[in-house]
Amino acid sequence: MTRAGQEPDETMQLKVPVLPPDETVQLRTVEAGLSRDSDVSVDTGTSRTRGHRRRAARPEALSRLRGLAAPWAARLVPHLRRLRPRYPRPGRIGWRRWMPSWRQWLGAVLTFLGLTTAALTVAYAATDIPENLNSYATQQDNVYFWSDGTPMARTGWVRRQDMPLKDIPEDVRWAVLAAENASFYRDPGISLSGLTRAVWRTFGEGDTQGGSTITQQYVKNVYLNQDRSVGRKFTEAMLALKLDNRMSKDDILEGYLNTSWFGRGTYGMQRAAQAYYGKDVGELNVSEAAVLASLLKGAALYDPALSKANHARAVERWSWILDRMVDIGRLSPAERAKYREFPEPLKQARGYDTGKQSDYLVELAAQYAKKAAHLTDQQFDLGGYQIYTTFDRKRETALTDAVTKARKQARKDHPATAGTAHYGAASVATDGRILAVYGGPDHRKQGYNESNATTVPAGSAFLPFVYASALHHGVQKTRDGAATEVTPRTLYDGDDSVPVRTPEGPYWDRGGKQVAARNDGGEDHGQISLHQALALSVNTPFMQLGMDTGLDKVRRTAEAAGLLASSFGPQVPALSVGSATPSAIRMASGYATFAAAGTHAEPYSVARITRNGSKVGLAKPASRRAVPAKVAEQVQSALRSAFSLAHPVTAATAPRVTGKVGTTQDDTAAWYVGTAASVSTAVVAYRIDLTKSLEPLPLKGVAGTPADSVPYDIFSGALGLG
Repeated sequence: MTRAGQEPDETMQLKVPVLPPDETVQLRTVEAGLSRDSDVSVDTGTSRTRGHRRRAARPEALSRLRGLAAPWAARLVPHLRRLRPRYPRPGRIGWRRWMPSWRQWLGAVLTFLGLTTAALTVAYAATDIPENLNSYATQQDNVYFWSDGTPMARTGWVRRQDMPLKDIPEDVRWAVLAAENASFYRDPGISLSGLTRAVWRTFGEGDTQGGSTITQQYVKNVYLNQDRSVGRKFTEAMLALKLDNRMSKDDILEGYLNTSWFGRGTYGMQRAAQAYYGKDVGELNVSEAAVLASLLKGAALYDPALSKANHARAVERWSWILDRMVDIGRLSPAERAKYREFPEPLKQARGYDTGKQSDYLVELAAQYAKKAAHLTDQQFDLGGYQIYTTFDRKRETALTDAVTKARKQARKDHPATAGTAHYGAASVATDGRILAVYGGPDHRKQGYNESNATTVPAGSAFLPFVYASALHHGVQKTRDGAATEVTPRTLYDGDDSVPVRTPEGPYWDRGGKQVAARNDGGEDHGQISLHQALALSVNTPFMQLGMDTGLDKVRRTAEAAGLLASSFGPQVPALSVGSATPSAIRMASGYATFAAAGTHAEPYSVARITRNGSKVGLAKPASRRAVPAKVAEQVQSALRSAFSLAHPVTAATAPRVTGKVGTTQDDTAAWYVGTAASVSTAVVAYRIDLTKSLEPLPLKGVAGTPADSVPYDIFSGALGLG
């Protein structure tokens, strides 16, 4: 401080004598809350308040450790100080003052690399492979095949079918590897140079293709989206590294070949091979494989069918891929020399006939496949199934053409009623295979399947089942008497309006009216053998025969032969003249039982199923003895006579064909069912106005007459009988 009157530079100084190092200076003060007797000791090493312990001294081991580290620290400190940036740098002039030294540059680079390595390590550890794949990576289509193995139809949103790597030829695999990633089996799953190029292109212009390994592309296909962002590229690289450590190279390649986009609506090599060359991937040669491999660079640019420019690009890349295969030792020069001509793909992928008859076939096959293979709707809808059906392409075409011809003729001859006419038809082999069906004019316009519909009664087409039951079980004229054998020569009353009798007397319906059988046209035939009655389709003997045999036995015989229990109504005399309403498939199946010597095989529409090349277990259709072989032959003999009497000219050239017309008393349905070459075919025609009700309407000539039957015309046209 300064005093008034004194010079400003004069100061008051407190002089303290220098003390030896071991002496202590104590400063006594009176603090708030402390008495004057309290003192605080200040030491060079410690401070304490009276009543508190002195802090413990540090361990000697720590002191020794410091002593050992001190020389090393002394050596490093000067070097570390030299790395410390000093700006501006002393001893430099101009711009050099602001430039770091090489040591500083080295320190910065090492620091950057260390931080980057740490960040990548953390990112790798934090990256988890997603459990859920992209929907398009798992979704596949279901493909249906004709009985000859050619494709029939496909269902599903995505055209893709997984193929095991073992089923993809090695030349095909290496064509892809040569085009996309020749070092695939050696790299760690990513390409640093390619990744750098891709990131650069992301910031700049141009596409991001060509910079990724196959592993990265597979990751993008199944886990990520197609965004052009650095973030997605980084995630892609992390996933690729992790996936490369978890999956084998072959598994990654298989996944890539099955999920890549090849254009023409296809994913995967299998669908691409079918779309571009109409064959399975296992049938491709290396030249065709090179064309498909070129599409991975962009199908819009390399599908040769799209434009001349595309064609030129495709040829150039195809040639380059084959040359590249030679360079990497996967194709010999001699083999390369064989492929000088570009293998032109199909102009467009082969289409499938959808919306018409094939949709009815697909519907039947899908229902059967799920039931026989025990598949849920969810499992089946995920796709990937190859369903090999029993449908015969030629028979299906012939049957469809025959019905189409009948439809056209009906519109010409009966324009007022033809619009409500319906036709159902089916061909079933004696071993149960459904070979052809006619389900309707167009599945998209009429969703239900006429061949499988239980809409109208069988009428007199049911008589063979009554005949077979009587031949098998015999008849019982008295309630407690023994059964009497029936033969084809057994006589019955064939007159019209013959009252139906029970062992106790006439049969009365619930309305109190006596029931009588009636013949078409009211014809009387007198006493007639059962063989002849069936051949001429005389109804009255069979209504009484059914009562004598037992309606329960008649029904059991019909069910054993192939008719469904659900198609039967009340167990009354009308059952014997066809009150049951079987489908065309089941009627054909029932007649096939007689042609198979009395053994019934359940009708089926799928022979085998695979999924991605692996066999799917399929329950075998049941077969059983329906009637004795002798009975079946007797029924067949009567049906041959029926065909010969109705169509003598055709029978002369086709002696083994059997068949019978079927009519109903109320004229609501007309049938023809017969067998030729171990295949039974059933055709039904009827009328329903779907806009008003589901009740059958009178045919009014739409189905012709028993002598000139439209169902027979369809039958003969489908079988080529003329």
